[in-house]
Amino acid sequence: MAELDLTLLRTFVSVVEAGGFTRAGERIHRTQSTISQQIRRLEESVGVALLSRDTRSVALTDEGERLLAYARRMLTLNDEARSMLSGERDAVETVRLGVPEDYAVDRLPRLLSEFARRNRRIRLDVRCDISVRLRAGFETGELDLALLKQEPGRPGAVSVWREPLCWAGPADEPVHREDPLPLVLFPLGCVYRNRAVHELDAAGRRWRMAYCSPNLSGIQAAVTAGLGVSVLARSAVPPGARVLGPQDGLPRLPDTELALLAGDRAGDGVRLVADMLCQSLTPPLAEEMA
Repeated sequence: MAELDLTLLRTFVSVVEAGGFTRAGERIHRTQSTISQQIRRLEESVGVALLSRDTRSVALTDEGERLLAYARRMLTLNDEARSMLSGERDAVETVRLGVPEDYAVDRLPRLLSEFARRNRRIRLDVRCDISVRLRAGFETGELDLALLKQEPGRPGAVSVWREPLCWAGPADEPVHREDPLPLVLFPLGCVYRNRAVHELDAAGRRWRMAYCSPNLSGIQAAVTAGLGVSVLARSAVPPGARVLGPQDGLPRLPDTELALLAGDRAGDGVRLVADMLCQSLTPPLAEEMA
């Protein structure tokens, strides 16, 4: 078998990541016909079909899926070697990003991983925590960017997204009828916790703290186990739990905000990460969180 051509491998990876020949061509500045020719040459060199094509989409074959991991590793090693030999390693920019723990468990890691692969000179240093600690870290200069939850209208964010909240309780146990109401919440300072306590007090509903956890998985496990009810984004309501509301005797929850804060160190890396987050959160991820 002939040696693998890195240029063809880079085109192959671009087609997979872009989801098609046209978008891949736009990304690496080549025509669609050139992309098609390069994929055909790669398939001829390895002797198998790598992509399954129809009029609407492009999908990996089993052989293509196996090659993809090797292709990414080979391209990474190639880029690292070139950077080392040309002295570009010292030009790597580190961007310190803070994200809420409950948004760092699903789609966001995939977005950050893809961004890191496309931007080799930017190193992401990601910190997951509750919003009150992320804001403190941002204000003391420990973070360049912070994606956090806040009360609506608070100034200083470069972009904000509306975040509807809901009560969540176990699917098969009526713990929401208990008096006082058992609550499963994040630690003090969390916007969700503040919202839950404020709305219950305003409605004259008695409550007690049943379980406190700093991470989303702990909150979800406690709710599904029947320890109490919590306040979550709708997308975070786990299997085994159900959405509760005024029909269940609980007060309506006003929206909060997801806000992106950017520091004064507005280097190219910070701007690129901020742009990526803004584009990703508006509207697909923002709609999922609703």
